[in-house]
Amino acid sequence: MGLLDRLWRLIRANLTSLIDKAEDPEKILEQTVIDMQDDLIRLRQSVAQAIATQKRTERQQSQAQLTAQEWQQRAQLALQKGDENLAREALVRKASYQETATALHTQLDQQRGIVDQMKQNMVLLERKLAEAKTKKDMYIARARSAQASQQLNEMLGQAGNSGAIAAFERMEEKVLQLEAQSEAIAELSNNTVEQRFAALESSDVDEELAAMKAQLSSPAPALPQAEDEEMRRLRSQLEEG
Repeated sequence: MGLLDRLWRLIRANLTSLIDKAEDPEKILEQTVIDMQDDLIRLRQSVAQAIATQKRTERQQSQAQLTAQEWQQRAQLALQKGDENLAREALVRKASYQETATALHTQLDQQRGIVDQMKQNMVLLERKLAEAKTKKDMYIARARSAQASQQLNEMLGQAGNSGAIAAFERMEEKVLQLEAQSEAIAELSNNTVEQRFAALESSDVDEELAAMKAQLSSPAPALPQAEDEEMRRLRSQLEEG
């Protein structure tokens, strides 16, 4: 069964090798299953024809054997009737049919062997076809996955070679630099404002301190006239008491 071996080797072929050869594994697997189905149909037809031929040979062999027996009986009848020549002629006919029956028996044995072998091949092809149908979807899925992975790797390689990644990294570094500059400017601005407020606060303190010094250095104010009279009256009461 060279055809079976060829088909099955194709089913079990390495998917990576198929991809490297720019072949489409999915199409090949689908077509292989179709081819195996067509081969199985033809093989079944051949087996049916071989069986029909075998049955025809069986009928021919059986008929030749039966005819030989009939001429045997006729030869016996002719001999009983005393017709030796007729009996001899009947035996000649009987021998001819017996020879045909023997030849057909030999041919029938060969045909039976061929039919048995064809049936075994048919069963083998049916099993291989069923297995191929079962594994086809799995192999197709693996092929698609391998192709997708290959395309992704090619895209990544092309992106790296085109400098897109390097350009992106440069822009990222530029953004980080701009953010750092912005933070530095904001920090400087905050420091300037704080220094200005600190200067203002320092000026207020100095003014307040100068005012306090001025109050300490000025003479005590004179008490009012009414307050002096009250003090004298208080002292007079103390003396009388």
